Amino acid sequence: LDELAKHHVGGHLKVAPEHISDPVLKLMKKPRKDNFLEFKREFEKASKRAGKEQYLVPYFISSHPGSDINSMIELAQFLKKNGFKPQQVQDFIPTPMDVATCMYYTDIDPITMNPVYVAKNIRDKKMQRALMQFFKPENYFMVREALEQAGRQDLIGTHCDALIPTY
Repeated sequence: LDELAKHHVGGHLKVAPEHISDPVLKLMKKPRKDNFLEFKREFEKASKRAGKEQYLVPYFISSHPGSDINSMIELAQFLKKNGFKPQQVQDFIPTPMDVATCMYYTDIDPITMNPVYVAKNIRDKKMQRALMQFFKPENYFMVREALEQAGRQDLIGTHCDALIPTY
């Protein structure tokens, strides 16, 4: 990590945690969010030791099989808490020969044979995408709808944990 921070990063390091919800990460076959947070801390330390001001640019994805409104709200809260404001959002796109694609078309995890929620209608996909960019004014009404649908009106207001203002 010291070598990476000192010689191979030009200010921003792109990384792909893709999500932070443990159930979604499990379906993605990715490590838990704690691994990402530990990497973030260690990268910041290595950058400091290298005498450089460098930042992580995490890549997250919306509408991955297993990702529902609640897991996206969890991701939005994580983004806010950690000061991340993704300017680009990738929606899940089924690709051939991928386990996630199998989940997308069957609504079943082929490993466990358990049912998997999959956002397939355009409204649900737009809500997930908007939650990742809750800070953008043009997403206000979509984020509000998602929060109300999930019964999370506690995240609407002027307090520090709020994702969007009341009005």
